[in-house]
Amino acid sequence: MEHFKETVRHDATRVRQYILSFFKWTILALITGGIGGGLGAGFRFSVNFVTDVRTANPWLCYLLPVGGLVIAFLYRVTKLSGHADTNLIINSVRTEGRVPILLAPVIFLSTVITHLFGGSAGREGAALQLGGCIGSFIGRAVKLNEKDMHLAVMCGMSGLFSALFGTPLTATVFAMEVISVGIIYYSAFLPCIVSALTAYGVTLLCGLEPTAFKLTEIPALDIPTILLVAVIGVTAAVVSIGFCFSLEQVHKLAAKYLKNEYLRVLVGGGVIALLTLIIGTRYNGIGGEVIASAIGEGKALPYDFVLKMLFTVVTIGFGYKGGEIIPTFFIGSTMGAVLGSLIGLPPQFAAAVGLVALFCAVVNCPIASMILSIELFGSKGLILFAVAVCLSYMLSGYYGLYSGQKIMYSKRRARYINRNAK
Repeated sequence: MEHFKETVRHDATRVRQYILSFFKWTILALITGGIGGGLGAGFRFSVNFVTDVRTANPWLCYLLPVGGLVIAFLYRVTKLSGHADTNLIINSVRTEGRVPILLAPVIFLSTVITHLFGGSAGREGAALQLGGCIGSFIGRAVKLNEKDMHLAVMCGMSGLFSALFGTPLTATVFAMEVISVGIIYYSAFLPCIVSALTAYGVTLLCGLEPTAFKLTEIPALDIPTILLVAVIGVTAAVVSIGFCFSLEQVHKLAAKYLKNEYLRVLVGGGVIALLTLIIGTRYNGIGGEVIASAIGEGKALPYDFVLKMLFTVVTIGFGYKGGEIIPTFFIGSTMGAVLGSLIGLPPQFAAAVGLVALFCAVVNCPIASMILSIELFGSKGLILFAVAVCLSYMLSGYYGLYSGQKIMYSKRRARYINRNAK
């Protein structure tokens, strides 16, 4: 009888702990998602506004070096130079590293400046850093312990990612999956999805539409189509290696030979300005119109993905801020559209597959990538997307956009390796 009473008391204690944990994380995630949604909406409005200003005044692209000086100054005076980027957020989830709240306004302003003057960058890098800052700040405010702080950071990441892209489920799984390849932090599932849905709801209230495309032609699921999709998956893996390797090497070389950050951004901004003078403004900024054209109409120039890689590598490698995921969407969709027209796959569908496959290859997140395909393009072609994703994931090796990302398990066999992405 005594044993029975002890068992009941033990079970009651566990149930109480789960209930308290549920309410704790739900409340914290609602707060994080609400703040993240508001900040994300403001960030989207800001980037869209300066993009419109630059589009109406293309001469602003030639002032990118001036914008770079302002960015370098912001990071110098706040003492964030060389330390504050997306890798800081990723590392903080596995360590006791603190995320400085000052990073939030600095990355916000720096990314807006990059887009105003035509730097080729995205906005998700800023989103992950903003989200990490918010989650870390709220966690410290309520005095969470070290392990719970890690969940709070992922909660913030998912909220901002969802606010910027309008893909709450992708944001949830991405935050759980991107930290350590081969491990998904299931304990973060509840806070991440509550935060992502809350942030998504806030952006809808602000009048911001989610990112989505309608595919007019999805080929039948048969062996010839699978083989053609496989070609895109393999090509995406090769392109991802070249893209990630170039970003890493250009960043290292720029830091080695141009140690002064002011000189570094001047040179990088000057190169982009010169390229813009020669080529035009097609590859400046986000390039959303080109992505929409590739997916909606199957139209892309044969060299679009190469030139976008060049613009992005120089922009990010020389110290401008933003992110690499939307440029990855540009590169993947234009590559897919061109390849599809060559191998006989509908170019619009091939562009969509290229976008998802390259996203997977550079972030090493296959589950989030398949969910992304559903949220962006619907579920009808899911199996074909999965074929491209699995090939791009495996064949991209241990390369990735984030050097702070840990490859915990081998992509070739069930073996623990615990190494950083290249």
